[in-house]
Amino acid sequence: MNCVCEGTTVCVAGTDGVSKVQRTPDAQVAAGGPVPVDKAIAAIRSGEMIVVVDSPDREHEADLVMAAECVTPQAINFMATHSRGLVCVPMLASRLRDLRIGPMTANPADPADPLGTAFHIGVDAAGTTTTGISASGRWRTARALADPNSTASTFNQPGHVFPLAARSGGVLTRAGHTEASVDLAQLAGLSPAAVTCEIADDDGEMLRTPSLLAFARKHGLLLLSISDLVSYRREHEQLVSRESEARLPLPAGEFRAVGYSDLRSGREHLAMVHGTVRSRDDVLVRLHSECLTGDVFGSRRCDCAEQLERSLEMIAQRGAGVVVYLRGHGGRGIGLLGKLAAYRLQDAGWDTVEANLELGYPADDRDYCAGAHILADLGIHRLRLLTNNPDKQAALRAHGLQVIERVPLVTQPTPENVR
Repeated sequence: MNCVCEGTTVCVAGTDGVSKVQRTPDAQVAAGGPVPVDKAIAAIRSGEMIVVVDSPDREHEADLVMAAECVTPQAINFMATHSRGLVCVPMLASRLRDLRIGPMTANPADPADPLGTAFHIGVDAAGTTTTGISASGRWRTARALADPNSTASTFNQPGHVFPLAARSGGVLTRAGHTEASVDLAQLAGLSPAAVTCEIADDDGEMLRTPSLLAFARKHGLLLLSISDLVSYRREHEQLVSRESEARLPLPAGEFRAVGYSDLRSGREHLAMVHGTVRSRDDVLVRLHSECLTGDVFGSRRCDCAEQLERSLEMIAQRGAGVVVYLRGHGGRGIGLLGKLAAYRLQDAGWDTVEANLELGYPADDRDYCAGAHILADLGIHRLRLLTNNPDKQAALRAHGLQVIERVPLVTQPTPENVR
């Protein structure tokens, strides 16, 4: 699908030679705050540029965003002139692999970058640009990145346009501008690639709300909150399917085992439900990452089995709660074979994160999206979370669930699991 207007209703040449944004009636909504997601999708589909802002507990910054296949030289010039940030092209990681555009660092999930922005090597469109930094040069490169007919030979490396790899699952996996912009392009029926640029103030520092509202109003741009996009996708997309359930008596008590299929990965997950949990305000919940070596074989290199057993006991004692057993999470999401390789490095003195990174894996590649959808299917929206990992708490909150308390799981460390 092509853009409805190829961007011509957004960026037009001003009398001073600097591109300006043509105000549209719907953009007046920006004066009052974020617009509904449907309006933002329609604007992206029409080739418009919008402002996308993330949450205050993350970057609390905003980007200009438009679909890459709709971008114009005037739009690139507007971003460079008024936004002042780095012009990037978020796109699917699989497409970057097809184009042989590699990550900018050997370990793209470096813990030194807590926000996990997956920068890739800069590129220029081959044979169609001069320096590559001009508005027209970056326009040609961005459009080529969005073109499904482009190949690796289409681009020179390094260059002046920086692709960003969006995480699988979009904002339901990582609530960042990279994923939000690709989600918006896909929801608009366009090529899954966008052009983004961070918005800085006149003093060079990042622009925050309420100044962002004034910026959007001044330039006639719609403003969208990433948290609203997360809620929109959660409401409109089914990511897990309840398949079967059965009574399952355990040493801790009697539970109801509810089986789910993950519609994205095909994995099977399990919810162990005790008592009545639907619509309660303080349900005790454990999201447990599958650990074959610990849960099944009782490995002393981790305390996973002990945490699982303790969680079931605490839930049974309370009279109601859920343990969601998430498959595919072994070794923090790197799989059984990767986990064994990491163990070998740990024996040589590396810690868990260092070992994962040394092997070329992310520090933690687990995705709690399926867990959040399982809880929602069970009617759980406010909960007390059994975990020692603050990331799980943040992940559930990003999916719209209210974590009213994080309940630590105290286990006895052994000489084998202190790392």
